[in-house]
Amino acid sequence: MRKIVFTGIVALGGLLTANAQCKTVSTLVENFDTWKDINKCWTAQSGKAMLYNNEKRIVFYSMTNPGENMYLITPKIKAGTYTLSLDISDNGGETTLELFSINNTADAKSYVSIAKSSKITGDKKVFTISLKKDSNLGLKVLLNGIHQAVYVDNFSLKPKK
Repeated sequence: MRKIVFTGIVALGGLLTANAQCKTVSTLVENFDTWKDINKCWTAQSGKAMLYNNEKRIVFYSMTNPGENMYLITPKIKAGTYTLSLDISDNGGETTLELFSINNTADAKSYVSIAKSSKITGDKKVFTISLKKDSNLGLKVLLNGIHQAVYVDNFSLKPKK
């Protein structure tokens, strides 16, 4: 019994330590080249579809589940005004990107849209975003067809001067 309790305490301590290492940031620059899986300080919410790292970029893939709410969520970001740029493309069809300020990644009611949904055209996207308080940034991708994919790379979030 002692071994079971001790193992549980060690496992819980490991989880708390892992989360404690994810600090609030004011700059994020990520090309996803070194990721083998979604980074522990980021969150992937894919519903019944797939969101994963492949070929040094993030892939949102609908499989046979178009219309899923799929989010890639950054680590917590300090309040302020930022310039966000990213390379985003798709494999065809109707796809869109929307940005959200997220206060609690586990509570969808805390997701607040901060940039209107825009069509993904294969071009670099640049946004000016304002966060009123420390929060996570969510990239919501909507895929409207089966076997559709959206690719995200060269993510850069820097304080606006």
